[in-house]
Amino acid sequence: MIKEITHRILDGASITIEEAVELATNSNIDELCDAADEIRRRFCGDHMDTCSIVNARSGLCGEDCKWCSQSIKAKSGVKKYEIIDTETLLNLAKRNDSYGVERFSMVTSGRKISGNDADRFCDDYKKIASETGMKLCASMGLVDKSTLKKLKAAGVTRYHCNMETVSQFFPELCSTHTPDDKRKVLRDAKSVGLEICSGGIIGMGETMRQRVEFAFELKELGVDSVPLNVLNPIKGTALESTPLLDEEEIIRTAAIFRLILPATVIRFAGGRARISRDAVKRMMRGGINGTMIGDLLTTTGNNVADDFRLFEECGFTTKTNCR
Repeated sequence: MIKEITHRILDGASITIEEAVELATNSNIDELCDAADEIRRRFCGDHMDTCSIVNARSGLCGEDCKWCSQSIKAKSGVKKYEIIDTETLLNLAKRNDSYGVERFSMVTSGRKISGNDADRFCDDYKKIASETGMKLCASMGLVDKSTLKKLKAAGVTRYHCNMETVSQFFPELCSTHTPDDKRKVLRDAKSVGLEICSGGIIGMGETMRQRVEFAFELKELGVDSVPLNVLNPIKGTALESTPLLDEEEIIRTAAIFRLILPATVIRFAGGRARISRDAVKRMMRGGINGTMIGDLLTTTGNNVADDFRLFEECGFTTKTNCR
């Protein structure tokens, strides 16, 4: 079954939901990863797309997302500040550029940024664009089309808004906004000429079938990049006692996302630091072709130099060794 489906995908056809659920749950894991790796190499090549993010506004969020330490409902002790200062931001951007990181994104807490804040962030993006060689991304909530146009004019090329999980399951995790709110901002971003980045978190209590359905929702949106996060239960959040996913389930999820989204950047993001190096390598030879690098929003990421060594071990090129 897996060979026939792989050949079909390589020929430009699609896997079905039922086939994807069956492979995700019952196939041999090495055969599944090998199929995902073959599909990744055919459609995406051997380039590892790297992205670093900075928490440009921390805490102070009125949304009630159960996974998030920055939610007003959480008691996590996360740092709270309004807007990162320009000097700190530029130093972070330059440092990541010197490492060879390909993309740089500002991420803000809260439902959306205000118009005045958008102007401030756009000024900062212009400075980063003039002083680094990185591609610029933004993740600033449920903004309107006029704000997206401003960000694009400032040099931003990709907008990020995580759908987080399948629409059917989302109301179990958040009540202050909806999947349709998120879909609107992503479609608006696309309509003004921005690429779109949207993924989510696995391990929040959803089933494997729901993960498969989620991947198909992302496919329908036409996303360019899918950040795949593994829940890192944070003390003080509503999901702090959620059982951890085992490594095999994480590996299987990444591989099946590749079969559903053959030409999309599938980016291993939060949660990578808590699984073994062997599991990470299996994922990188099992569908993954992008990663978040450096420190993350409210948790620490992997060492950048170690990451670049790992990419080379797995046969990937990066911006650094493509120069």
